[in-house]
Amino acid sequence: MADNSACNPELVLAHKFSEKTFTYTERDVALYALGVGACGRDAVDTDELKYVYHENGQQFIKVLPTFSTLFSLGVMSQLSDVPSLCFDKRLLLHGQQYIEIYKPFPANGTIHNKVTLAGLHDKGKASVFELETRSYEKESGELLSMNRISVFLRGAGGFSDPSKLFTYSNYPVNQTYMRIPTTQPFAIFEDCSQPSQALLYRLSGDYNPLHSDPMVGKAAGFSRPILHGLCTLGFAARAIIKCICRGDPDMIKSIFARFLLHVYPGEALITEMWLEDLKVVYQVKVKERNRAVLAGYVQLHRLATSVL
Repeated sequence: MADNSACNPELVLAHKFSEKTFTYTERDVALYALGVGACGRDAVDTDELKYVYHENGQQFIKVLPTFSTLFSLGVMSQLSDVPSLCFDKRLLLHGQQYIEIYKPFPANGTIHNKVTLAGLHDKGKASVFELETRSYEKESGELLSMNRISVFLRGAGGFSDPSKLFTYSNYPVNQTYMRIPTTQPFAIFEDCSQPSQALLYRLSGDYNPLHSDPMVGKAAGFSRPILHGLCTLGFAARAIIKCICRGDPDMIKSIFARFLLHVYPGEALITEMWLEDLKVVYQVKVKERNRAVLAGYVQLHRLATSVL
């Protein structure tokens, strides 16, 4: 076990992350959409066919806003390069995801990613490390999106004074604040993941064997491989686009997600939505276990006329 007291916050904060590029095609966009359940219940769904097919003569397929989570897939691997940050990779948990969308994504392109440290927090027996990825369209230089990943590093805390634990953030505290209302939801959408959902989603680039290998799943304490948390987020975003945005993904301005519990492929997902002005607070539950697995909010640019 590494001596976590050796972690030097100043060295961590001063670390420069390498810049990366991410190239994708329409095939990748369509594969991602299928991976998060698009057209899973209805292959000719008029709200979702546009994510996988040039519907009604459209020139390009549309891109789901959560597709941007793929831009920063390799970011976590850079944690091992951070000086004096000691942790066991097997004890890493993906806690939260925050996304800002600045313009609709092109159906194909090359993305230039710039990664910075957004937060570092000593929790005593663990630490929280937050990485922010700003993604630019390489050809035009335009900023397309920002993804902030919060990871919980179990066993990697205790590097600061216990009476005043170290904490650093470069973003507003209330940006990740949310509460689930006790009132009746504005909308409820039920969808069902497929038994092969994780195997399909992993083809978008997340090859963690926890989501495909039965032995790894059991070693981690699960009865079988579990679904990717970001796949569940894709299901939630689709539900909100369908029910609140009336099928228009470009209405989404930002997305916040807090991962609460695992999902087994094949389980039914119920997304409950509450409308608060231009904010949609949501919660995803697994129907079979009646447990909340994901919660957060989506900020909208505007409301669909039919919702007003």
